[in-house]
Amino acid sequence: MKLILAVVQDKDSNRLVDALGESKFRTTKLSSTGGFLKEGNTTLMIGCEDKYVNQALEIIKDNCSQREQLVSPVSPMGGNADSYIPRPINVEVGGATVFVLPVDAFHHF
Repeated sequence: MKLILAVVQDKDSNRLVDALGESKFRTTKLSSTGGFLKEGNTTLMIGCEDKYVNQALEIIKDNCSQREQLVSPVSPMGGNADSYIPRPINVEVGGATVFVLPVDAFHHF
């Protein structure tokens, strides 16, 4: 058995959860925050048998698209507007960061 941890952008999460559900994958959805852009993410916990891991990864890949987004960088002075005037920059966001972990035991009470 494996535990898949998928960190995805909030914009992709509902579509991904629906697609996983259609293929009978049960998910636990956690709200999380990214360290780089300080924006909301969704972390999904998906438990599945080893033989279904590749299927789950394909569903994640198909439903989490990368795109460019215009963002304003955070001031290195802690947000003091007088010390720093940020210029918006394009950054690549979206996609998914996925970890596949072995599960030693699973209990459902």
